[in-house]
Amino acid sequence: MQPVHDVPRIRLDNALLLFDEFVHTQIKHADAAALRGLERRFAERLQIQASYWSQIKSRSRQIGERLARQFEHLCHKPRGWMDEPHGAVATIGSPADENAPRTDDERFIVGLVLSYYRRHPEWARMRLLDLLGEALAPYSAVPPAAPATAAGEGDTPPQRARSGVAPLKRRR
Repeated sequence: MQPVHDVPRIRLDNALLLFDEFVHTQIKHADAAALRGLERRFAERLQIQASYWSQIKSRSRQIGERLARQFEHLCHKPRGWMDEPHGAVATIGSPADENAPRTDDERFIVGLVLSYYRRHPEWARMRLLDLLGEALAPYSAVPPAAPATAAGEGDTPPQRARSGVAPLKRRR
């Protein structure tokens, strides 16, 4: 039996497992349209407000006894399932996989990037390497942008797409 002080952590981990199960059953291929509103729909399935689900995930609220039983019932789990550990959940500070997405925002971005890459591997690889190379390089080491060529003179579709597009404004 788990010590009493571990129960809130176990319930949170299990709630995140339920959310992962929900995501996998709802969408086959992660793209922006499929991921939009997923947390709201999960909260509706659990019969709680989306803001309450957000507070649970951010650890501002804990899952009590009554809510744990409600989660189990609505997700077709046996009574007491929420109170027992059921596997590895990537939580902040866990040594399991340092590069695994830890938050819903990170999972959303990773899903979008994978969806983009799976549709256009060569183009996505080139564009993402360009983008990430610029973002990860030291600020002073970023070379100035090459002069834009006239439309149609680029060698590849990404170069043609970039021509004539203004850079994004930097955040202050």
